[in-house]
Amino acid sequence: MLDQKTLAVLAMALGAFAIGTSEFAAMGLLPFFAADLGITEPQAGHVISAYALGVVVGAPLTSILGARLPRRRYLAGLIAFFGVMNLASALLPGLSALTATRFLAGLPHGGFLGVSMLMAADAMPFEQRGRGTAQILMGLTVANIAGVPLAGALGQGIGWRWGFALPGVLGLIAAVLILRLAPRVGVRPGIRPLAELSALRNPAVLLTLAVGAIGFGGLFAVYSYLSAAMLATTSAPGWGVPLALSAFGVGGTLGNLGVARLTERWGQFPTALRAMLFMAATQAFASFAVGDWRAMVLSAFLLGLGSGMVIPLQTRLM
Repeated sequence: MLDQKTLAVLAMALGAFAIGTSEFAAMGLLPFFAADLGITEPQAGHVISAYALGVVVGAPLTSILGARLPRRRYLAGLIAFFGVMNLASALLPGLSALTATRFLAGLPHGGFLGVSMLMAADAMPFEQRGRGTAQILMGLTVANIAGVPLAGALGQGIGWRWGFALPGVLGLIAAVLILRLAPRVGVRPGIRPLAELSALRNPAVLLTLAVGAIGFGGLFAVYSYLSAAMLATTSAPGWGVPLALSAFGVGGTLGNLGVARLTERWGQFPTALRAMLFMAATQAFASFAVGDWRAMVLSAFLLGLGSGMVIPLQTRLM
């Protein structure tokens, strides 16, 4: 029988699963909504960028607005809003509506994942905080194994809008579960909303964020056009694109689990340095893989492995 703490972590991981499914499925669905909306694939890329911009804007904004809220209600509210915006992406017509709702869906992303990882890490002994972080990130990586291919299959089979409807429903379910299962912890005394941003004056924090922005900026630049590149440059079978998306998820899951253990053994900085070099190598390999669908599947797996760099970066930030 699972205890209350484990169930709460699973509820938050379900929210991360919904976020991962929506974020990565949008990249896989790019060729399909571009064709349906009558736009080019580079133009459709702005829909992906709108979500990313929402993440950037939403992280500090939700930190300020939610600083005085209990974490349980804060997380439930964020993932519920995320669910509603994904359903709006699925239902509203036109490129403008899709771009706007993707921006709004990105707003809760950073706040939800950040606070979820803090809660999971706080539940672990100090030396195992990286493992607590990995438990939430497992929701993102498993999303790439199961959620993204399922959303992609729905998008290819019955319409791309179903690829946004699925994570929307999952987000609303996660909100209900978090309200019921997460610990009822009060607001920290003396908290000041704007003080939440004071960490940005710390050079060590800024350097860590810069490393993550560069590394994962490269990762998502490659991954965003993986499906389009495979369709355009190879004669891959129909299951080739879902296989590549799943391979990315498998790599991400193994990478997070492995790097969490290495962070405990080697420490944050040595692990982050090795992970960063590996991530650079995987992104370089991706350019040589284009044109061979089998090599692109392998490249997707290696890109996923490289995403484990988030573990030492996140634990250092915390």
